[in-house]
Amino acid sequence: MTSHVVELRRYTLHPGARDTLVELFERAFVESQEILGIELIGLCRDLDHDDRFVWLRGFTDMPAREQALRAFYGGPVWAEHRDAANATMIDSDDVYLLRPVEIAGTAPSEGAGGPLGVTIYHLEEPAEAGFLGWFQDHLAPQLIDSGAAIDLVFVTEAAVNTFPALPVREGERVLAWIGRAAETPALHDPRGRLARPPEHLRLQPTRRSRLR
Repeated sequence: MTSHVVELRRYTLHPGARDTLVELFERAFVESQEILGIELIGLCRDLDHDDRFVWLRGFTDMPAREQALRAFYGGPVWAEHRDAANATMIDSDDVYLLRPVEIAGTAPSEGAGGPLGVTIYHLEEPAEAGFLGWFQDHLAPQLIDSGAAIDLVFVTEAAVNTFPALPVREGERVLAWIGRAAETPALHDPRGRLARPPEHLRLQPTRRSRLR
């Protein structure tokens, strides 16, 4: 992954509409975004919710994000297919704006047990205020020792959303990791830094997802 700004997007769809959106997305919205410099990182079905589609896309930086989104949503491909895409959706505004961070000692997920997953920790303070260091020094090693594999780690990107036509969750602070774990990872937060319990998403990558 080469992106420095990433959107984690979770869509709630009308019953039975997910396969319709996946087919349309993979046919019309992959190359048409990549040609604008957007990195399509992952396209996934939520294994626990038949009406959820989860995907990640990345950008080199915030100015590039604004430029690419204006070009795509103002361009001919979206104009042609937006009505069909929007007809599948109940909500498309559940979006985290993130940036990747490097965590030492993580391992690729090949051979790890369990489905691909995303774990999201909701924090009282920015991750850099202490939780990120605790995750790297204590929680990540425990997860890896238990057989989990951590592929990607993200924290909230605090920059202003410069493309307000697509809302993101503002005023929230998270750390999220993507990988595989045979069991739902437990968390003992001794300093009370969590604003609410973590979320765990179990995902099935679609045919054209780079994230496997």
